[in-house]
Amino acid sequence: MDLELRRKLDGLTDTLWAGGITNPVTYIEQISYLIYLKLLDEEESQRELRARLMGGNGNATLLFPQQAERYRWSKWRFKSGIDLRDFLRDEVFPYMGNSLVKDEPRVAEYFRDAVLEITDPNVLKTVIDELDSLELSKLGQDIKGDIFEYLLTHLGQSALNGQFRTPRQIRAFMVEMVDPDLGDTICDLAMGTGGFIIDSVDYILAKYSEKPIEVPIYGEDWLDKRAQSLAAAKQEIPNLQTYRKGNGDRLPDWKLLEQSIYGFDVSRQMMRIAMMNLVLHGIRNAKIKQANVLSELGGLTEDDLRRRYKVMLANPPFAGTLPKDSIREDLPTKSKKSELLFLAAMMNSLAPGGRCAVVVPEGLLFGSTGAHVDLRRQLVMDFELLAVVSLPAGVFKPYTGVKTAVLVFRKLPDVTVRRVNQVWFYEVRNDGYDPDKITGGGRPETPDLNDIPRLLQQWRVYRESGFAEPPGVETGTLLQPGSEDPCSWWASLAAVAQNDYNLAAGRYKPQVTEAVSEDDPVELIREVLQLEREIAAGLEKLLRDVEGVG
Repeated sequence: MDLELRRKLDGLTDTLWAGGITNPVTYIEQISYLIYLKLLDEEESQRELRARLMGGNGNATLLFPQQAERYRWSKWRFKSGIDLRDFLRDEVFPYMGNSLVKDEPRVAEYFRDAVLEITDPNVLKTVIDELDSLELSKLGQDIKGDIFEYLLTHLGQSALNGQFRTPRQIRAFMVEMVDPDLGDTICDLAMGTGGFIIDSVDYILAKYSEKPIEVPIYGEDWLDKRAQSLAAAKQEIPNLQTYRKGNGDRLPDWKLLEQSIYGFDVSRQMMRIAMMNLVLHGIRNAKIKQANVLSELGGLTEDDLRRRYKVMLANPPFAGTLPKDSIREDLPTKSKKSELLFLAAMMNSLAPGGRCAVVVPEGLLFGSTGAHVDLRRQLVMDFELLAVVSLPAGVFKPYTGVKTAVLVFRKLPDVTVRRVNQVWFYEVRNDGYDPDKITGGGRPETPDLNDIPRLLQQWRVYRESGFAEPPGVETGTLLQPGSEDPCSWWASLAAVAQNDYNLAAGRYKPQVTEAVSEDDPVELIREVLQLEREIAAGLEKLLRDVEGVG
């Protein structure tokens, strides 16, 4: 995405901010409405052309037939002032949300209950004029996806209403560890803006690309600012974290990929933003839904409850409790805490042989309540817990300093067959960003300090062994004096069970022993005695001085 396009997007958000829409979630949602209306208008032109070329045959059903044509972007974008605002608010939005339910249910669902919150007509006109200058249909999926990803960075600068995104460096390694592939059903039960889903799609497209490209976690613009090629940057920074992108030119079935995507979020705003994010990344038919996946009355259908997924990723909310009567009865926990309920829901929804990576607060790993211990026991004994990745405390700053970890596990195809007999722990001390400083609403980049590439390198070796040979040493091992502080180690299932299924990485960390002193013990005793004599003499002198004053 070039500098001019970034400036245009910055201008849009600045205009909305100055116009009184200061919550990034809200102004991204408002921009997404307008982008969608413009996209639909451009698609309508393509449908009209196809209908003319095919003599009225083919799949050319119009979104805006006859009198409804006046609701198209190209028909009303020339309006201005109150006339523009009122027409968009009172006619276009209701038409999109109500009149298309039968013919275009996904479009109608997107606009259901949509409200135009840009009340200043001049601000609205400025935004529409800026978007009108973009020919979205002529932009590749990468550029359209980059536009929305760039807008979503504003959520990284504000956590209003508790909304903030999982950092890319964390999403990237979680996706690689679960290794999604074409044909896998992929789900995020707390999808937010859809970051895990988008990253999973990108990961699959890269797999099926003739010439995938490697991108730093800081974005392609980061290289431009450094005036460096990726090869030069990697030579200078050996542990630079990257991920792969590709156009999926070798993908055999795009429809299968689209139909494999599922996502849920309790917030309609987040659902809409995630849907637009997917649309602009070329995924138009994902099954995205507003629902509370923890609740009996959360909007899940029987099909939703029965469905099982091959790949699950999530960074669910950590705080909060649900009333007992509202909680789904099929979840394998009696807890009312949301973090335990989300983990239980993911365990419950995983298909046999499926893989899951989920961010959890560290308290879940060692909590001593019966609900904590029982859920961890189920995770360790009824599933294969492949890895516990301890994250730095600063990962989610400035929004929260809660210490977190990532659990990576899979569901046994057959509960009588177990392939993994240990839990592997990895401690990430640096994630490529400063853990303490906050500048410009985020943490400064520290690309030379990042343990994640080493984590992934060890993970690949572990996976290639069939998870039979965990990297690092076994818990309880005493390392030789001068040894490097370990970053990975493992514990047998028996050792974990003996510790009430405590999964805190530090509980099992091997210790580096201290070197034995080579000094003569007789000389050490003489030195101690001499010090004691000097201390006693000093105290005697102090006592005499005090008595003399008295």
